[in-house]
Amino acid sequence: MLTISHSVSIPESELVEHFLRADGPGGQHVNRTESAVELRFDVAASPSLPEPLRARVLARRDRRLTDAGVLVIQARRFRDQARNREDARERLMALLRAAQVVPETRVATKPTRASKERRLAGKQQRGRLKQNRSRRVDLD
Repeated sequence: MLTISHSVSIPESELVEHFLRADGPGGQHVNRTESAVELRFDVAASPSLPEPLRARVLARRDRRLTDAGVLVIQARRFRDQARNREDARERLMALLRAAQVVPETRVATKPTRASKERRLAGKQQRGRLKQNRSRRVDLD
């Protein structure tokens, strides 16, 4: 059981782990052991996630999320399988915890009259500065 918060937890049966050979340094040993972990979690079909959380996770533009709604996390940072497995699970928990935070809705506001006037005055001043730069100075 992977506990995300007091109200959300994911059973082990929903997590699919696939072990593969890691690339990078390690000599001959790296060619024989499958220490990298690919963790797959079907966000779209998971009964464990509440609907608002599922919608926020699926709405993210994350390259680890497939078109079918499956989240794929690859962990190959460490040289042993157990640590990579733990790393993948921690990253899944961090992603789901971040998605639990409900973003504040933006309230549309209008600029005040004074701020509009300040902006226009600044634009006029800048225009005058540029105009003065381009004028030729007669030395005669």
